[in-house]
Amino acid sequence: MKRTATRLADGRELFYYDLRDDTVRDAPDRRPPDTVATASEVRRDPLLGDSVVIASHRQGRTHHPPPDACPLCPSRDGRATEIPAADYDVVVFENRFPSLAGDSGRCEVVCFTPDHHASFADLDEERAALVLAAWTDRTADLAELPAVAQVFCFENRGREIGVTLGHPHGQIYGYPFTTPRTERMLASVARHHRETGGRNLFDATLAAERADGRRIVLDTDHWTAFVPYAAHWPYEVHLYPRRRVPDLRFLDDAARTEFPQVYLELLRRFDRIFAGRAGGKNAGREGGKNAGREGGKNTMPEPTPYISAWHQAPFRHPHRSEFALHLELFTVRRAPGKLKFLAGSESGMSVFINDVPPEAAAERLREVAST
Repeated sequence: MKRTATRLADGRELFYYDLRDDTVRDAPDRRPPDTVATASEVRRDPLLGDSVVIASHRQGRTHHPPPDACPLCPSRDGRATEIPAADYDVVVFENRFPSLAGDSGRCEVVCFTPDHHASFADLDEERAALVLAAWTDRTADLAELPAVAQVFCFENRGREIGVTLGHPHGQIYGYPFTTPRTERMLASVARHHRETGGRNLFDATLAAERADGRRIVLDTDHWTAFVPYAAHWPYEVHLYPRRRVPDLRFLDDAARTEFPQVYLELLRRFDRIFAGRAGGKNAGREGGKNAGREGGKNTMPEPTPYISAWHQAPFRHPHRSEFALHLELFTVRRAPGKLKFLAGSESGMSVFINDVPPEAAAERLREVAST
């Protein structure tokens, strides 16, 4: 991997990650500087203890432009974009409309491919490995910033999730605090440690899932993917390295080498779970006789919307060493043409109600394995 650092016309940092060491990246940003005034503010909810980010400038961010006006495509045919080069492998740059900025943290955009109409699942293993290297490199850099306490690498995919740019991309948030979800995990880990004489909760959870086996989706030499026992979402998979590490920087070479194959297989299965082409006796059962034909009898369903999220340990937390790096992948779609909405119980009281038993979800994800 070769990394080339540069800056855009308005001063934001941009990093090219290339597969070839001899690649030259010297194309300048020919756009006039157009700095967006950011006004991120972190406020603390006094009752819940949660941190809420106020970022009013994001109201003006780019919203579903046509493909020929996509800001994440390469700069070609006389049209300048966020990426000055005419082609690229993987690119990371500071978000023009960041939720977090300055003393309130940092937000970056990760472009997985120059192909506007592709998806992460379309990447080959070499390109997927390069994305993993970029996530790791950015985690390492952001860990050095005093304003960043925790790094969150994630991908939102699909309009149903709320994505405003269709180009295949993800984001990296450098939070100035430990997120509420992570704090809850670490509190559970600390309590389990006290109650069991020093055992690690993440290790115990992974061991229990592997011993039970009913919710395992993939189990390889270095990674285990499973639907959790108390899954919040109809189709939700957690992916853990077999050797516990706190963040992406500490994955060993064997886990890095195997990751692209495992992750790409999970994403491709997510695209198949609603397609009615599982190859098993229960294929397409969620939607009945019309499963996999949402747009008409000859139309394949839209790609599955999902959120893919790396959970990494906060950098300066007293229980950092007890945290386990893992990826959580879930979709808001519960059946063909039907979405899981966070209504009264979920939004009002944070009590999830799941329509799909985790064991059934895991079975379905096993059915749609690549042939």
